[in-house]
Amino acid sequence: MTTFTQGDAQDLLASYKRAWERRDVDLAVSLFNADAELRFDPFEAPLSGANAIRSWWNATVAGIDHVEFDAERTWVAGDAVLASFHAAWTARATADRTRSRGFLAFELGPDGLVRRLREWSRSKVVGMDGTFRAEGATPPEAG
Repeated sequence: MTTFTQGDAQDLLASYKRAWERRDVDLAVSLFNADAELRFDPFEAPLSGANAIRSWWNATVAGIDHVEFDAERTWVAGDAVLASFHAAWTARATADRTRSRGFLAFELGPDGLVRRLREWSRSKVVGMDGTFRAEGATPPEAG
């Protein structure tokens, strides 16, 4: 088992943040090893492998904009990086603004890539993003 440092954890979370906020699928997928597992619900099957993870990221970032992500606290235990987080995003189709809080558990391989990521979170639509026009929305008429 490889032991990772707090600095390694900070680097991982900085890259994860960049991937989310830039909606950068290639960067996101580069954090995972080829047979990684991504699980959002302990009662559902995980996404497994690079293709499934890429497909999920592609679909997810295509529907959102104005993304924010911040890890609040991080812990390192052996090959695991644990983090509490908060995030927010705007739905492109509706301009709904959603906020989320939760916990991430990254299990890393000896190469430092994520082999398993589990997320527990709660999300809530908190209003409309007044700086964003939903896809297909007509501009307000000039008065």
